[in-house]
Amino acid sequence: MKTFFSDRAGNFGILGAIAIVPILGAAGMAVDFSRAMELRSRLQIAADGAVLAAISEKSAGVTQAVGMTNDGRVSISEAEAKFFFDAQMEAKKKSTKEHGTDSEDNFSQDVKLDLVQVKVTKAGKDIKANLTYQATLKTSFLRVLGKDSITVSGSANAVFQSESFMDFYLLLDNTPSMGVASTTADIEKMIKATKNVSDSGSRNCAFACHIVSEKGVVDTGSNYAVAKANGISIRIDAVAKAVVELTKEAEAQQSYPDQFRMATYTFGETAMDTKLFKVEGLTGDLSKVKKTAEGIKLMSIPKQGYNNDQQTDFDNALKKIGDEITAVGTGLTATSPEKFVFFVSDGVGDSYKPKGCTAKLSGSRCQEPIDTKSCTALKARGIKIAVLYTTYLPLPNNDWYNQWIKPFQTTIGTKMQECASPGFYFEVPPSQNLEGAMKILFNKVVHTPRLTS
Repeated sequence: MKTFFSDRAGNFGILGAIAIVPILGAAGMAVDFSRAMELRSRLQIAADGAVLAAISEKSAGVTQAVGMTNDGRVSISEAEAKFFFDAQMEAKKKSTKEHGTDSEDNFSQDVKLDLVQVKVTKAGKDIKANLTYQATLKTSFLRVLGKDSITVSGSANAVFQSESFMDFYLLLDNTPSMGVASTTADIEKMIKATKNVSDSGSRNCAFACHIVSEKGVVDTGSNYAVAKANGISIRIDAVAKAVVELTKEAEAQQSYPDQFRMATYTFGETAMDTKLFKVEGLTGDLSKVKKTAEGIKLMSIPKQGYNNDQQTDFDNALKKIGDEITAVGTGLTATSPEKFVFFVSDGVGDSYKPKGCTAKLSGSRCQEPIDTKSCTALKARGIKIAVLYTTYLPLPNNDWYNQWIKPFQTTIGTKMQECASPGFYFEVPPSQNLEGAMKILFNKVVHTPRLTS
């Protein structure tokens, strides 16, 4: 017995037999954990795809969320996410059966989904989707160590920020000064075309001879008549075209029904009845706005110097358009749209204002850059003002311009910018396209980040 216990032969075999269990366990652990990682990858891909599909821009769930008046759960998106997740997992299982090996087929059979939980909520402008999953994978080799399964879990999250609902109230200056030719080149054409035309003593007319009679007959010496006869573009025509292009841009940009609604107003049809004139009431039917915009014309005037040419009352127009605007919303839902005044003008007021005029009076006639008190009152209500300033062009050949407008010429653009809400001001000099400028300003308004609370 002493010899037996002292014999060292066969030690390696004994140690090998003892070590084989942890060696096989370590190898099995690598295999099983590799399978667990593959399972988690499959689950995560399905989960990521599910939450993204559930809150895609054109999904039924997002449509439901956008239409909700309050924050809360979005049931359609939750059902969509669960359906998409299950479909992804089923497609993967089918793929391995058709193209894979028996081991891959067994892999799917070894998996048990214990939990798939979806939660989609609307919170303000954010639609948040969360999918949590948990699965159990049967082990192959770890059973040697007494572990029959591995638990795999994870989650996927996605956020969709819905776009704002906005109402645009377009205030379009159609008063006499908008009968000026729209570009520098057109102004030169107008001067040449009226070189021998007499209109209340005026010649080389590019500024003041803009008469359209109440009966629709255009005075032969007016800017309007000369423009039409010589193919000259005047500002009001450019504004009308710009509004048409704006409606097209809005139609192309909106993601939901009635996301952008519009109303159009001018300063009146006739100089005999100057008032805020509703061309088209607030509507989501942008094709209707487009159609009526095509008919916007220069304000008619019965004779040169009628009512001392006091047809551009910014104070009254801005006050009246403020009366048209109901409660200002957050933009989060169709029932709570943000409110914008989209103001297009050359920035010079001309009205009866015996008191409070910011420039020199001509009797009781006030010609001035826009008085921003009216703008401030609108902004105080939460209404945003986007200003498209059509540069008021110097007209050095005109005596009236030199006496009354030239003294404050340099402040016109500054005051228009002061009227606008921060970041929503755009000046269009004659060298630029008014239609293009209108679309640029619209996109700036629509895509500018804004606080929702």
